[in-house]
Amino acid sequence: MTGNEFRFFLSCDINLPVTFRIERLEGNLPQSPASSELGMATGNRNAELYVECTLYIDGALFGLSTKTRLESSGYPYCWNELITLSSKYRDLTSQAQLAFTVWDVSCGNGVGLVGGATVFLFNSKKQLKAGRQKLRLWPGKEADGTIPTTTPGKVPKHERGEIERVERLVNKYERGQIQRIDWLDSLTFKSVEKIKEKESSRSDSSCLSLVVDFCSFEHRVVFQESGANFYAPSPVSSTNELVTIWDPEVGRKNPSEHKQLKLARSLTRGIIDRDLKPSSNERKSIQRILKYPPTRTLSGEERQLLWKFRFSLMSEKRALTKFLRCVEWTDVQEAKQAIDLMGRWETIDVADALELLSPVFESEEVRAYAVSVLERAGDEELQCYLLQLVQALRFERSDKSRLSLFLVQRSLSNIEIASFLRWYVAVELHDPTYAKRFYCTYDMLEDSMVKMEAGEDGDEDGFKLWHSLVRQTELTAQLCSIMRDVRNVRGGTQKKIEKLRQLLSGLLSELTYFEEPIRLPLAPGVLITGIVPSESSIFKSALHPLRLTFRTANGGTCKLIFKKGDDLRQDQLVIQMVTLMDRLLKLENLDLHLTPYRVLATGQDEGMVEFIPSSSLAQILSEHRSIVNYLQKFHPDEDGPFGITAQCLETFIKSCAGYSVITYILGIGDRHLDNLLLRDDGRLFHVDFGFILGRDPKPFPPPMKLCKEMVEAMGGAESQYYTRFKSYCCEAYNILRKSSNLILNLFHLMAGSNIPDIASDPEKGILKLQEKFRLDLDDEDSIHFFQDLINDSVSALFPQMVETIHRWAQYWR
Repeated sequence: MTGNEFRFFLSCDINLPVTFRIERLEGNLPQSPASSELGMATGNRNAELYVECTLYIDGALFGLSTKTRLESSGYPYCWNELITLSSKYRDLTSQAQLAFTVWDVSCGNGVGLVGGATVFLFNSKKQLKAGRQKLRLWPGKEADGTIPTTTPGKVPKHERGEIERVERLVNKYERGQIQRIDWLDSLTFKSVEKIKEKESSRSDSSCLSLVVDFCSFEHRVVFQESGANFYAPSPVSSTNELVTIWDPEVGRKNPSEHKQLKLARSLTRGIIDRDLKPSSNERKSIQRILKYPPTRTLSGEERQLLWKFRFSLMSEKRALTKFLRCVEWTDVQEAKQAIDLMGRWETIDVADALELLSPVFESEEVRAYAVSVLERAGDEELQCYLLQLVQALRFERSDKSRLSLFLVQRSLSNIEIASFLRWYVAVELHDPTYAKRFYCTYDMLEDSMVKMEAGEDGDEDGFKLWHSLVRQTELTAQLCSIMRDVRNVRGGTQKKIEKLRQLLSGLLSELTYFEEPIRLPLAPGVLITGIVPSESSIFKSALHPLRLTFRTANGGTCKLIFKKGDDLRQDQLVIQMVTLMDRLLKLENLDLHLTPYRVLATGQDEGMVEFIPSSSLAQILSEHRSIVNYLQKFHPDEDGPFGITAQCLETFIKSCAGYSVITYILGIGDRHLDNLLLRDDGRLFHVDFGFILGRDPKPFPPPMKLCKEMVEAMGGAESQYYTRFKSYCCEAYNILRKSSNLILNLFHLMAGSNIPDIASDPEKGILKLQEKFRLDLDDEDSIHFFQDLINDSVSALFPQMVETIHRWAQYWR
């Protein structure tokens, strides 16, 4: 979001109950007559307090009051209790108020009134108040919800002092409206505490304040009633102040356009439209529209054109998603006709079905149709999209949707899908907005698996299968515990490695030989039986990730990296895309020897990565001076090109081409010689994807991530091998362009995820991705475009300077 943009939600769109938290009571309670007679000190009597919360709409009581629990722990009286009202945000008006009254039940003669305060839910700019609010209580007064109120909780401007100004700034800081700078923040908060102490000693100690924390959303919430905008215009003053003038037509349809649309789409025209055929020019326009990417919004004329010829387009499967975008879903008759046509339309491809699961389509019938198409996909293909299908649950209308039932059902026949579905859902349980929905899917999966009976071919019963998946979580929890113990060891990496092996052989020896085999989370088809302590180690980095070697049930071993403190969800997405693109290329008989190693996020800040034996280009150049010298060590051939076997060089060239195209399309940033790895057989691959979709911490990044050393290993920019590299690049680029809709749809389904580089601005990220495909060019023009791109990247000298600086930084780290 740029500085000129203001992103917001409309209150009328928020179908959630009004929620806030009653935190604490600040200040000393007034002394009661009963306590005076007993000689109790002021402010120290043992009161039993509760807070009564009432919602008022335009000065009138709205709904029932809600009360907190009794609090009698003494000063400070702290409830920290979440209150959820039956009213929803969409029901509020701009004059909605919350009234808080504090009652004391410790008085001998019934309930005693401590005080009350009232606060508007929307500020003067019609924005919903968020974050912590400190409300001044009016002693002995019950909160008044009339307008104007006699118990305003906010201190008037002319009475506000330094403490109110500071608390206002702290509230902004907590809501993320003030940039966080750790070293400066710590100094600032120390000063804030001093100001609070100083002000509290000056002020009247009998003043009471109630601290309430209002719910915060991702963006600001601006008041708007359902339908048209009925704001009353602000009074125009004679001063030079800016005045907001509300347009009463905002939110209303143009009656002329609406009438024309209704006439054009009336049911009586259906008989005429059934036999309509587009003219030559109209067919060209339709074909142009069908080539639009799924991210493009159709104009009014384009929507009208597709609707007019809907019957003649029913044999064109590509046209269905575009047709469904033309439907006015608020019109019951039109929606009914569209659903009827959808059932008779030529069946669409799976890639288009994914588009129908995006947030654009809310109709349950449309989403159910998309799931029916997905049912045709095989397990291997479904696994390619599983991550996005789990994210698509956010856009469903109910917790037990057709999509969630489909995913659970497919899991019952494939343990790999079941394992990955469980992990993908479990990670999302931390999202407070959709936690209930993902919990529901998780419970459905558990219930369905536990009820499964053992198969006739000797398969395990459902309970044992589910237990084998639960043990994966137990294993990751033990690995997290090991990492904590290892990090606390003082000394270098070698001492930490010794501690790791000591733990695995001693206190945690049960990890050396499991009681029962566990399904490897990264590859559920593999059963692991224990960790080999002598072959396990720790990487030398800030987070100290573990490199573990597991024994497998078939007598072999497998190696993986376990990380704690690093969010692997973005890496998981990128590797999923590399795996998908590798599959798409191989379907066109182009194997570029990619290395789509496995990545699985097992939490918000933890996960597993498949370990691939390899060396970084920085290490190779340091030890062997060139890539060719390194490959000569493993694949020497005196008669081969540059003294290495032709097959090894071909593998290197192909892998360079594959990753050059993929990193360009996905906008992978922060590339340097330490995250470019090379395997012994000549396969080059990339790791660490902290920056995607065009983000890059380095200035002036080249469009393609192709370093000078890679070109030199091909014999230089004039060699035949470099020409072959460019040929592979162009071929791969055109193959992936054919599947651009699939890739764009998958990223669109990730729009609601918590992946950093997508969540920051989903719309902008997807448009950047779309630009990389250059869908405005034909295949021949795209080849010229990509060759120019390669030439520009190779001739760029500035990135080499940055690379040198990066190497210096790595050396002195």
